[in-house]
Amino acid sequence: MTDRHQADALPRVTIYTDGACRGNPGPGGWGAWLVSGSHEKKLNGFEATTTNNRMELMAAIMALRELKRPCEVALWTDSEYLRRGITEWIHGWIKRGWKTASRAPVKNAELWRELHEETRRHRIEWHWVKGHSGHPGNECADALANEAIDRHQRARA
Repeated sequence: MTDRHQADALPRVTIYTDGACRGNPGPGGWGAWLVSGSHEKKLNGFEATTTNNRMELMAAIMALRELKRPCEVALWTDSEYLRRGITEWIHGWIKRGWKTASRAPVKNAELWRELHEETRRHRIEWHWVKGHSGHPGNECADALANEAIDRHQRARA
């Protein structure tokens, strides 16, 4: 590889995301584990009243927002709603003014807009993994999401 190609190469980052909700709606958390070479970062957050789908979206948004420059990203999620929404459905939603094929307003449209904006800076491959199947990255993201809920609930007790 020439020096020019090395300069053009984007940093590679693998991201594992997950959302959790106790009740739907109910208290929820999101978690993300970012790995690049020997560097890693774990993030999580909490919302008092939310849905699982919103937490799945927040995990991806917050993970991508954490990247300070454009990257080549492999993002792993156990949410087909997230993966298919951002890779397939969003194009139609945008063309239809954030309406579904049946002309209903897109649920969580404000989060989809945020996610779409965050994706524009990066080259992202979206991957699906079966949840709770022992996949280390997914298990870590799930633990981070649940830790955020647990931490908040302990603080309120």
